Amino acid sequence: MDDNNRNLILAMVLSALVMIGWYAFFAPPTPEPADPAVTAQTADPSAQAVDPATGIALAPQAEAVPGETPSLAPSTPQDPVLSAGRIEIESPALQGSISLAGGRIDDLLLSGYRETLDPNSPFLRLLSPTAQAGLGTISTPAAPDAMPSLVVQKPYYAVYGWMPGPGVDPALVPNPATVWSVESGTTLAPGQPVTLVWDNGGGQIFRRSFELDDRYMFTVTQSIENAGPAAFAAAPYGILARHGQPDTQNFFILHEGAVGMSDGKLLEQKYKDMVKLDPVGNEGPAIVTEVAENGWVGFTDKYWMTTLIPQPGQPFTSVVKYAPGADIYQAEARLPMQTVAPGTQLSSSSFLFAGAKEWETINAYQNSLHIDRFVDSIDWGWFYFLTKPIFRLLHWLHGVIGNMGWSIIALTFILKALVFPLARKSYISMARMRELQPQMEAIKERTGDDRAKYQQEVMALYRDAKVNPAAGCLPLLLQIPIFFALYKVIFVTLELRHAPWVGWIRDLSAPDPSSLLNLFGLLPYAAPAQGTALHSLSLPLLAIVLGISMWFQQKLNPAPTDPAQKMIFAWMPWIFMFMLGGFASGLVLYWITNNVITIFQQYAIMSMHGHPPNLFGNIRAGLPKRRK
Repeated sequence: MDDNNRNLILAMVLSALVMIGWYAFFAPPTPEPADPAVTAQTADPSAQAVDPATGIALAPQAEAVPGETPSLAPSTPQDPVLSAGRIEIESPALQGSISLAGGRIDDLLLSGYRETLDPNSPFLRLLSPTAQAGLGTISTPAAPDAMPSLVVQKPYYAVYGWMPGPGVDPALVPNPATVWSVESGTTLAPGQPVTLVWDNGGGQIFRRSFELDDRYMFTVTQSIENAGPAAFAAAPYGILARHGQPDTQNFFILHEGAVGMSDGKLLEQKYKDMVKLDPVGNEGPAIVTEVAENGWVGFTDKYWMTTLIPQPGQPFTSVVKYAPGADIYQAEARLPMQTVAPGTQLSSSSFLFAGAKEWETINAYQNSLHIDRFVDSIDWGWFYFLTKPIFRLLHWLHGVIGNMGWSIIALTFILKALVFPLARKSYISMARMRELQPQMEAIKERTGDDRAKYQQEVMALYRDAKVNPAAGCLPLLLQIPIFFALYKVIFVTLELRHAPWVGWIRDLSAPDPSSLLNLFGLLPYAAPAQGTALHSLSLPLLAIVLGISMWFQQKLNPAPTDPAQKMIFAWMPWIFMFMLGGFASGLVLYWITNNVITIFQQYAIMSMHGHPPNLFGNIRAGLPKRRK
């Protein structure tokens, strides 16, 4: 077997190992059954870390006792908490409402995104109220069929408040059961703020003002007016609470869970790892970080995120914790204690991001609001030094071309141009090695079965001719991190979600939906559903084209003479065809384009050096021989 074939087989084997390793390490794990001990603990009312009146997460307590809850009377259908009104939220990007019970944001839809490709499917729901709070009557511009059901939604909300200072009766600060009044505004919308007010009856008046821009950023301002005879101390806070672990992708390469930035240090904590955190004082399982100048903390899903963002330069305590009894995941931003002198007032302002992880939007917030490394809320992965520039380039191409599929093809041409010097050197080396084939055959005849002497003389021949037999693997070795980086871009970035290319490819972040078993839609029945026995045989069209392109690329070199190697060589394209059939169609499109460019590059460069690949001759040689 000549060295060209050896390099090609080595390249194919390395690629296969990459794919096998990918499935071995990155496949989603089987969901684990619920722990009966945890279930029993959650069912114990005394262990709940929620307000019994509202069902929402407790505020941080200055002198909290583990497992203790405030003494509040249970709610009845006539309680003000359940009958409290709501303030409507209406903007180009968001719609929902703010509950006057607790003054919390617990009802939020992303009106620019739907759950599926169906244009009549419901809007994507980000925040959901507790069962106790309900939604009441909400007027919303969405069509009735666009409103998702809340029956299956797990509570997820943002709540703000004040932690009482030393000597301050907790009843004098608003709690989760506090019913606020509307002081100004009727609908929260861009340019239309809303202010809520609550008088504690002890001389202090609390206000909470909400502002909203035309995308996903809320500005929340909390203030205390002290009309009492003595100073009043309290510390403002914000809480994001998720009841129960949300449905996640469970992919090793994707982070879903708590995310934050603390003075330049990124925090990423998966939900399953939050349960295992070490207890911190009265917090329970928690990570408590003192932030000196700049930071933010929240929860991220694959495409969506909620984040508490104190003003840049504002010190605060970042807390990520899990309440085992109530099964609540919390992210908190606690600001320092402040004292309000009699006859004065103070205010504290912070931001709340609640929306889609659009790179352009997040980057704009990072620059305009000086939010430290906010774009790193997008999970760029281990190869971030490749992922970020590849995404930036793809994003720019999409802005110019207007179609993400054609942008991926254009990106492939650019990446191939960048690595062209290495590819050119590789193909020239392959051409020069073909020139040495007669001399290598002579060495083989001269050395016979002495493999050590054969290898020694061949290496001397390479050295004298200044040929590097390993040069053919260099493009592949560079291609592997590029492949991983592009996979990451296609898998995690929102810009690829539901992005169409042509015809039947309506979502480049999902596998090709076509199927060989129904002749790609020509036969009047659907393709086998994913997870069924026949699904693995239901090859999509892009996967078949990929297999054919790899087969043609393989035929640029003669088949090896060794029968075992020849069989591996023959089966490799079709193995890849089945392995990559379930990958995102955008990634398969990239691989096909890369193969086609490689075929033309290798053919052209080797032809220029007098050794054109015998493509059609190699194809004919691989066909079954006719019996005479």
